[in-house]
Amino acid sequence: MMKRFSTLVLYLFGFLLIWEWIRPLEQLTDTGNVWVFLLFLCIALAMDFLKWHWVLRFVINGAIIFFSLMYIYFLDQYGLFGSFPMMIQELFDNFLTMLQAQWTAITDMFRTLLFFILLWLMSYLIQYWLIQRRQIFIFFFMTLVYITVLDTFTPYNAEMAIIRTVICGFLMMGILAFYRQLEKEDIEAKTSKLSKWMIPLSGLVLISSLIAFAAPKADPIWPDPVPYITSFNEDSRNEEAGGVRKIGYGEDDSLLGGSFVPDDTLVFVAKTEDPHYWKVETKDVYTGKGWELSEEDRGSEFFASGEEVPLESFSENENVVVEERVSNVQMNRARPQIVYPLGIKSFQSENIPFELNEALEKFSIRYAEDSLMPTYDVIFNEPTYSVNALTAVNNDNHGLDSAFYERYTQLPEELPDRVRELAEEIVAGHDNWFNQIREIEGYFARSGFVYSQRDVAVPGPDEDYVDQFLFDTKLGYCDNFSTAMIVLARSAGIPTRWVKGFTEGERTNGNELTVGTYDITNNNAHSWVEAYFPGVGWIPFEPTTGFSNPVEYEFDLDEETTPNNDEEMETPEREESPDEAETTEQTETASSTFSLTKLWDSVKEAVQQHWKKIILIIIVLAFIGYLTYIKRGKWLPYFYIWTYKHRNNDRDFEKAYLVLLHEFSRFGMKRKQGQTLHSFAKEVDRLLGHQQMSQLTASYEAYLYSGKQEKGIWKRNKELWENLIKATIA
Repeated sequence: MMKRFSTLVLYLFGFLLIWEWIRPLEQLTDTGNVWVFLLFLCIALAMDFLKWHWVLRFVINGAIIFFSLMYIYFLDQYGLFGSFPMMIQELFDNFLTMLQAQWTAITDMFRTLLFFILLWLMSYLIQYWLIQRRQIFIFFFMTLVYITVLDTFTPYNAEMAIIRTVICGFLMMGILAFYRQLEKEDIEAKTSKLSKWMIPLSGLVLISSLIAFAAPKADPIWPDPVPYITSFNEDSRNEEAGGVRKIGYGEDDSLLGGSFVPDDTLVFVAKTEDPHYWKVETKDVYTGKGWELSEEDRGSEFFASGEEVPLESFSENENVVVEERVSNVQMNRARPQIVYPLGIKSFQSENIPFELNEALEKFSIRYAEDSLMPTYDVIFNEPTYSVNALTAVNNDNHGLDSAFYERYTQLPEELPDRVRELAEEIVAGHDNWFNQIREIEGYFARSGFVYSQRDVAVPGPDEDYVDQFLFDTKLGYCDNFSTAMIVLARSAGIPTRWVKGFTEGERTNGNELTVGTYDITNNNAHSWVEAYFPGVGWIPFEPTTGFSNPVEYEFDLDEETTPNNDEEMETPEREESPDEAETTEQTETASSTFSLTKLWDSVKEAVQQHWKKIILIIIVLAFIGYLTYIKRGKWLPYFYIWTYKHRNNDRDFEKAYLVLLHEFSRFGMKRKQGQTLHSFAKEVDRLLGHQQMSQLTASYEAYLYSGKQEKGIWKRNKELWENLIKATIA
């Protein structure tokens, strides 16, 4: 009993150590659904602890992995019945890719499968290290190195992770040292011995950790080598990889593609009531490789603080209702260009003259000094658009100036035909620009495109940047998604432009305050899309998977949908926006599939919202199952008695006798290999102090080996068998 409990504690500590390897993934990578990996690991370790048969463990682990991959990658897009063939096909394709040694072409689904296999292997290694080798130092040391390196070279804060790892590691090594000593001296483990060992050890580890955490620390006496090391690493990586750059705002967009490395350098701090994107500039000419500007620099227009800027983002009429907002910007380093939100009206700052490059719609500080880090307020209008005005615009009545329309629907002549054909396919069935561009915006989320800053392809001399992304790689970052959406929209005749700037950043002062403070770093550099609607103006759209424009676009309700025209509704979330609304007719023709999908969505949402409770319930149920298993000696004999009590068939005698042998083996009276039943029965009778086992065995042998089987033999021996079964109750 004591040994089983201490083994359970060791497995729990092993789970916590592996968890420290998984914790940083959600923050440092685009990995989602981390709870699925934790649940799989918990179940795998529990089955190892309970010593289930390896075939059963293999089947259960394999089923969990299979359905987890289906849930993460296929269920939303293909439904319950369509996911299976798509998943098998992708697995087959990835195996072929591996055989061809094209490692960068492996999909995220297959990488997730490999990660599951790695966790499966780790669960076995934990069992091997803890139970067989009684050694855990190497894994403990590797865990410490892993989290300290992440803490040093990444934004991950491992302060508490180090404390947790040290406590778990030292307690595990203490328990293992205790059992190694017992096994070396061949001493039986008892509760008193373990408690005399563990209580002082636990107290020493916990007190030492608390003192170390609370004690004052001296400042480092050596300069921090990390900036030098990281800069050297990035420089060498740029030279060797030929295209891996540091993320951030840049002015040259003529050649897009290639990978980025993260950079958490602070660019500016914003104080705003509602988070929003920050624009820097726009561009309009797509060359097939990147973006350029169609117009020559017409010069700059100057204006002073407080003056209305000479830039109009949208019309202020019955189609657009605006609400004035104010945000504050504190630049962290000197740079000439400044950031601003959609709907900018004016800048407020002390003695800072501003200028506007109208071609780029780019604001900057006039006569900026290298050391100047300005602070300024931006006054802007937050718009509310009319649905009627947006959906009224179609290809027949756009009424735009021809030069303007040609400028923002420009595409290179050598654009592959399949790009235009794809655009026609996406917008088919929609008769207005708004529904068409929303359909294009949602296309990427439902078509298997993956956001990544690593292993992003660079188009060759004869390749088109968008064509490569849409049909070959389906992997990239914001530049890929935004450029592809613009090319598809322009192919459908919708005027659009490319916008560069920053996302809203990370809030640093909590969520309970009215005005939030946001840190915007180079990692927040971003690009997105703006589309022009006659009578309305420029409207931003966000096609990049995993991103959501924080500006709350609210649309007036249509008169046909509600009697109250003054009500407003928020734009649906990216996963539910108009794609699901437009497919209502299709779902009605397949009601059974829809019902199953809807049921699965409800289950999935419940799991995502209550996963902590679910894991707790699983742990509690596993603990109850464990207690039931280790206490089986108290209830299992009664179960057997109840099972065979009302059976009178003589054939049940053989089954009941074999059950009795199994119970004696569990009780500690195991039949030796090659030992006869007669000899074993005498041994049992000596231990129990009677002759009942010999009597029962004689009847069993007569039943088993006699040529003529006596009728009623089981009924006459049933009471004798029950007495022997009761002797095994622990």
